[in-house]
Amino acid sequence: VLDATKLVPEELVPLKIVGRMVLNRNPDNFFAETEQVAFCPANVVPGIDFSNDPLLQGRLFSYLDTQLIRLGGPNFNEIPVNQPKCPWANLQRDGHMRMRTDKGRVNYEPNSLAPEAPRADPARGFAGLTRPENGDTMRIRPESFADHYTQARMFYLSQTEPEKNHIVSAFVFELSKVETPAIRERVVSHLLNIDEKLGRRVAAGLRLEGTIEPVETKVPARREVKPSSALSIVGKLPKTIKGRIIGCLVSDGADRSLVEALRKSVEKEEAKLKIVAPHVGGARTSDGKMLPADMRIDGGPSVFFDAIAVIVSDDGVKELARDSAAVGFVADAFNHLKIIGHVPAAAPLLRRAGVGDDLADEGVVVLRDAGSVEGFITAAKKIRVWAREPKVRNIP
Repeated sequence: VLDATKLVPEELVPLKIVGRMVLNRNPDNFFAETEQVAFCPANVVPGIDFSNDPLLQGRLFSYLDTQLIRLGGPNFNEIPVNQPKCPWANLQRDGHMRMRTDKGRVNYEPNSLAPEAPRADPARGFAGLTRPENGDTMRIRPESFADHYTQARMFYLSQTEPEKNHIVSAFVFELSKVETPAIRERVVSHLLNIDEKLGRRVAAGLRLEGTIEPVETKVPARREVKPSSALSIVGKLPKTIKGRIIGCLVSDGADRSLVEALRKSVEKEEAKLKIVAPHVGGARTSDGKMLPADMRIDGGPSVFFDAIAVIVSDDGVKELARDSAAVGFVADAFNHLKIIGHVPAAAPLLRRAGVGDDLADEGVVVLRDAGSVEGFITAAKKIRVWAREPKVRNIP
């Protein structure tokens, strides 16, 4: 326990005694006061620094790592035996086993939302000891650390157009939840240093009025940055359905031979076909036999699958067109840009799902017979139809 009443005056030279350990009694509770103690050599007060002792340097990391595990989480300093005995204030909050109820909205500094919150004090804060080695040991950063934008610019320029659209939409979505307009504008001013078009598109999506200038920076982002194909997910997506799952929505009277042809082709590509039906017991197909279902329609939405096929009969589609779960099955697949295979009889369901006039969409494939299955498989290997995206959502 640090005896806070005996701290030395500030004017004393660093590296002199700054406190003392008081050991004047046995523990009242061995577990609470001994087993839960978190001695850590990284916890130092101003005026003390770390020597270059290899054992100490290793323990600066390992002690904290051990305490995170041994004491159950990052807030072990809130266990009474580890709490400071003097008033303190910092911006640490939340997390596993947090005991304090923190008020306010920020957990960082500097910030403009809580000017009364704690701030780092450059004059009295921790300062490393300057001592000669091969050169002075100093807590400094190279100038390149002030370049906050070049790496982000490289990442953004390396994306495909659909990915850039998603980044813009994600910024607009998240910033729309920020209540303070000045914060939204400040983020956009940073985005302009990454890519001007990115910043302008986000600003348009937020309906920000007036001209927003890029924030001032000590080290401007390099304009001539070579994109890297390794940073794009869509750009290097393999054209295969191997390991993927295709959902097949069926109804009574469906063409069993077409379903089995689809299953054979899917399994040939080392993928799986799951049957979805209005009833968990399955569907009675055109041959009079029961086709077992893997999922009932309201428990097997199309978000479970990488592509879908709709194989129904003229009578069966009438039941499905009245079922919101079936309509949602097709609508979600279309809105998520997935490949949709369907027999001509499924047209009423597709229209109810909002596909309607988009039957000519390159990702909406007609399954007329077993011979057309391969066309569906070829389309499914594209995974997504990015050209459809402007039809189903607004992109700034």
